[in-house]
Formats: sequence, structure tokens, C-alpha cells
Amino acid sequence: MKRLIAAAVCASVIFLPTIASAGEVYRREVNQEQRIYNGVRNGSITPAELRNLERREAAVDATRRRYIHSGRGLTVRERRQLNRRENNISRTIYRYKHN
Repeated sequence: MKRLIAAAVCASVIFLPTIASAGEVYRREVNQEQRIYNGVRNGSITPAELRNLERREAAVDATRRRYIHSGRGLTVRERRQLNRRENNISRTIYRYKHN
């Protein structure tokens, strides 16, 4: 019984940062989607720009889900890649909203 508890604690310590990082990426996607729809609502983002941003966000989301469902969670390299793609989308949202 003690070994089972110790194994569970070790597993949670190992996998908790991976799960937390996946949550951070997801929260960022939700935040950026809100920025996009606020821009659409106030007219600063056109329908063509909206389609482009939604397509890019969907691609990042699909990649994130594929990484997480691989059974090992997000590696540092994968998290960096997703973060880089989200940074690019964020800059695009800013440019669309402020032009």
C-alpha cells in the first residue's frame, strides 16, 4: 500500500508540470479567441482576417491536442513550438486590430 501511494506521488510530481503547461497553452488560446471576437465585434477585424486567424488557431489547437493525446503530454520542445506559433498569431491579431 505504501509503495502504491509513493508511486502515485512520484507520478504526479513527474506529470503535473506537463499537465499545467497544457492548461497554460489552452488558456492562452481562449484569451486570443476573445481578442479576435472583440475585434470582429468592433469592426477592426474583417471577415477575411477572421477566417485566417480562425484557421491558424484551429491548427494550433489540433497540434496541441495531438501532442497531449500522444500519451506523454507536452515536452519542452513542443511547448516552445506552440508558444512560438501563438506569439505569431498574437502579433497578427494586434496588426489587424490596429491598422
